[in-house]
Order: sequence, then structure tokens, then C-alpha cells
Amino acid sequence: MKVVYFVLASGRRPVEEFVDGLNIRSQRKFMDKVELLESFGRKLTAPHAKYIGSEIFELRLESVEGAIRVLYFFFAGDKAVLTNGFIKKTNKTPVKEKETAVVRKEIYFQEQQGGAS
Repeated sequence: MKVVYFVLASGRRPVEEFVDGLNIRSQRKFMDKVELLESFGRKLTAPHAKYIGSEIFELRLESVEGAIRVLYFFFAGDKAVLTNGFIKKTNKTPVKEKETAVVRKEIYFQEQQGGAS
């Protein structure tokens, strides 16, 4: 499984920017979770990952900042695309964060069908 960052039209990578803003231990924990995702793909389950609906999943880690979540989706069977990250402040995933992931998934699928890579 290949894990990639969603890239905005501006060239920014929201997840990369989010992770860069975390403390170094949190960054290492994130990279460990990415390695698990690369190894296990769709078979990665709790406590590391969770399906949250609309074909969106979340990578889950706890750190000094709190409950860190990075949302992603699968593409073409062999790719996981990281869309957005946030620090969870309540028990439920914020609707806005999930909607962002869904919109970015739709954009990604459209770009791939259009021949862009």
C-alpha cells in the first residue's frame, strides 16, 4: 500500500503542514501509524484506524497535543490518500473535518479520471 498526501490546487499539502506543526514525538508516532497503514492497508483496524463513513477512515494516535486524527481514503486498491488532520476536542469527529475529507476525495477521483497524476 502506498500512502500519499492530498495536494491542494495551490500545491500545499494540508496533512504534511499539520504534522509539521506537531511536536517531534507526535510526528514520530504519526510516521509509525503511516508505516502500519502501508503494511496493512484496509486491514488496519482499531486502535490504529477506524472507518467513519462515506468511504473515509481515520488514523488515530494519542499524544501530548491530545487525540490526533488524520483522515484518509483508499484509491485504486493500492493507495491511501491522507486528506486532513486535526486534534480531536470532543468524542465525535467534527462534521467539518469529515466533509473536508469527502470533498477532497471527490476532487482526487475527478483529477485521476481526468488523467492528472
